Amino acid sequence: MTELSYDRRGSGPPLVLIHGLGSHRQVWSPILDAVAEHHDVIAVDLPGFGASPPWALSGGPLPGSVAHLADLLEAFLARLGVDTPAVAGNSLGGGIALELGRRGHARAVTAFAPIGFWTRAERRWCQTAVTAARATATRLDGSLPRIMASPVGRSAFCSLFYAHPGRLDPAECVGSARALAAAPGFAEARDAFTHLRPWSFSAAGSLPRIPVTIAWGTRDAILPHRQSRRARAILPTARHVTLPSAGHLPFSDAPTPCAALLTP
Repeated sequence: MTELSYDRRGSGPPLVLIHGLGSHRQVWSPILDAVAEHHDVIAVDLPGFGASPPWALSGGPLPGSVAHLADLLEAFLARLGVDTPAVAGNSLGGGIALELGRRGHARAVTAFAPIGFWTRAERRWCQTAVTAARATATRLDGSLPRIMASPVGRSAFCSLFYAHPGRLDPAECVGSARALAAAPGFAEARDAFTHLRPWSFSAAGSLPRIPVTIAWGTRDAILPHRQSRRARAILPTARHVTLPSAGHLPFSDAPTPCAALLTP
């Protein structure tokens, strides 16, 4: 497989950061410097997202699924010589982080609003909402710089993902919208959500034996905060954290609390 695109900085024990569906590694920018003071941080673009090329189709798990992307990420980390790192992920990335922990291939897991704790209706809403955002980003591509330059425009376009879109950098908003629109892995990863077996206590694997933190923003419009109640029931040994007034991508809404969850 072609090497993945990633940023690596800092020193200390390795920490791998995994973005969500349609996103890219730059989503971690608001907390990256703070976390890199304590860790050898590897922020990666998943295959088919950001600057990483699509995966090559082959046998194995359903393409774009959590299991498939976890396999590809494991292979990538092995090539870097990184063994059993701490992993953190958001949304789809949170599901991948939990899967790596379940397999015993992570020494600690932090998952921000991970997928897989939804009802069928909530899963469909997630798929529909992110697909609509992608279609809008595609249609308005030429106007995105003008739209994102305005606080009103950022609010209209980004409030689905952020609780405080006015705080966002306009150029980063344009980059994120274009990454969503252009991701060749989007459709298969989104469709694989339909076949994702919800997390269950009986299938937790190694998760009860390692440090696990699950954090959820109270203003998450993609995977609403009520899903955290299921996470608490299914993973009672985990640390469960509420991020007040934070959205689905909480890193700019609540940078200090998010960074603190990833540092000693």
